[in-house]
Amino acid sequence: MIHLKLYSLLFLLFPLSLFGQNEPIFLVGEAQGTSYHITYYDSLQRDFYSEIEEVLQIFDRSLSTYDPNSLISRVNHNQQSQGVDAYFQFCFAKAKEVWQETGGAFDPTVYPLVNAWGFGPEQSVQPTQHTIDSLLQFVGFQLIDMEGDSIIKKDPRISLDFNAFAQGYSVDIVAAFLDRKGCASYLVEIGGEVYAKGMRLDGEDWLVGLEKPVDSGSSNNPLQLIIRLENKAIATSGNYRKFTIVDGKKYAHQMDPKTGFPTINTLLSVSVIADDCITADAYATALCVMGLEKAQEFLAAHREIEAYLISSNEDGSYMIFQGALFDAYVADYGE
Repeated sequence: MIHLKLYSLLFLLFPLSLFGQNEPIFLVGEAQGTSYHITYYDSLQRDFYSEIEEVLQIFDRSLSTYDPNSLISRVNHNQQSQGVDAYFQFCFAKAKEVWQETGGAFDPTVYPLVNAWGFGPEQSVQPTQHTIDSLLQFVGFQLIDMEGDSIIKKDPRISLDFNAFAQGYSVDIVAAFLDRKGCASYLVEIGGEVYAKGMRLDGEDWLVGLEKPVDSGSSNNPLQLIIRLENKAIATSGNYRKFTIVDGKKYAHQMDPKTGFPTINTLLSVSVIADDCITADAYATALCVMGLEKAQEFLAAHREIEAYLISSNEDGSYMIFQGALFDAYVADYGE
């Protein structure tokens, strides 16, 4: 068995902005096992690095499954002595919404399966079909609920993983911080998920590059598209960087809550544009889990979701499918 496990999340997007005479402020750091890049304009030229670091640390203490003392870890181990915080409540409510909309394709109760297949913080167990069938008894968002700030489980072995959209939510949290500071123009990128507010001060759009889904082992793939964003978020989920190989078979990191297996389909990447990054991130994951045909059917019934899908053909070429509204965001085509 060859087992490849990548801890850093996909860096599928990066800023391409050029700036005029008004100097932007750039912040670069690390959070959640990945990197972040933040660009903002501030008339007072304030440096928010330390405050943003603190915001992200508080966020992790709530939602990181890699922190054994985080709130979500305590909920998963039934050690919660107090109610869940606002971050957790928002994620739970958003997850329930997307779970219902996608017919269960998006389901944060897959955490036992995530660990079993080696995509979580715990040691993988090389699951047999018997193991998977056993774990599936505790998978299903209908098995857990929230009453006020309390989590109610139908079985104590049910556990949650918000990582499928936590990266996107962290982008929204930083964006909300910059809003509170009075910044009217900024771009926030964390682990490849992006939100852009307003326009650059030279009057041009924020531009974001969308990579070709090539398994190159680097984060510098050629560009598929250049996207313009204004008061919008974009998130991408794919299978060409974060995967595991078991007995010669490549499994993507997105977990199918119906089968208990990682997804195996022709979709290489899914990008979704939305008003906030948590929504974009959640639907990008759900569409990857669905596979091309079901994703196309879903998007035909949900024309408000602006998505761009790249699928592989048997000869190695790409097939593109995009939502009816996506073209409005394309500034240019890549290399």
